[in-house]
Amino acid sequence: MNPSVVINITKEREGPCSRWRLLPLRVDDASTAMAIDEALLRLNAEGKSPNTIRFWRWLPSAVSIGCFQSVEREVDLEVAKKYGVDVVRRITGGGAVFHDHDGELTYSVVCGQEDVPADIVESYRLICGGLVRGFERLGIHAEFKPVNDVQVNGRKISGSAQTRRWGSVLQHGTVLISPDVRRMFELLKVSPEKISDKFIAPVFERVTTVERELGRRPAFEEVRDEMSGGLADAFGVELVEAALSREELELAADLRSKYTSREWLMKR
Repeated sequence: MNPSVVINITKEREGPCSRWRLLPLRVDDASTAMAIDEALLRLNAEGKSPNTIRFWRWLPSAVSIGCFQSVEREVDLEVAKKYGVDVVRRITGGGAVFHDHDGELTYSVVCGQEDVPADIVESYRLICGGLVRGFERLGIHAEFKPVNDVQVNGRKISGSAQTRRWGSVLQHGTVLISPDVRRMFELLKVSPEKISDKFIAPVFERVTTVERELGRRPAFEEVRDEMSGGLADAFGVELVEAALSREELELAADLRSKYTSREWLMKR
């Protein structure tokens, strides 16, 4: 997509901001990805960063754990080391998530608290509703499932987590394109019998993927474009593609040391 192009969206609801920034699709390691999210949240709260939507892939693949989880209870660190998988703690709540480099696209939305409903579930409904519209643009009929999931025919295809700090909101989450479910069960702490085909098969009755629903595997850029369009629809805004600012990059670089530190990872 040309960085100078403005994605024009018919406004369905008016809000305080008519134009939001869309960042180019990135590929980042786990600590960098989490540092960028926090930098955007902090600077948005200070009025130094615009409301922003971004999508990225993880390289290497990673497991992220919720802010309040114990990494030793949730992740098999030896297996993560064996496969070269990053492990990182988020500043949002929720559970442990496997982020497959080859099978998942991750999104984040950063905006002022005034741009989303005060009620947490309703704010999830708004943002996840944008993902629902994105799936529809891809040709998949999806629906919001409170508190923070998107489902297709009762199967989860996206999960999200949110935090509100300093007067701004960060929500980020997954778009499951074609993740490696077996690898996920090896990395997360489950009993050995649950890694068997007998156990994994029922998982596919509760989880689905873009590839499974479409019968094809779309390019990451296609998914990103349709999802960003759906989010723009939901917020009733125009998206302007632009890069991270120098100040955002510098703050993210400073914050990265937090996310690489053992103290942060093992804090619970």
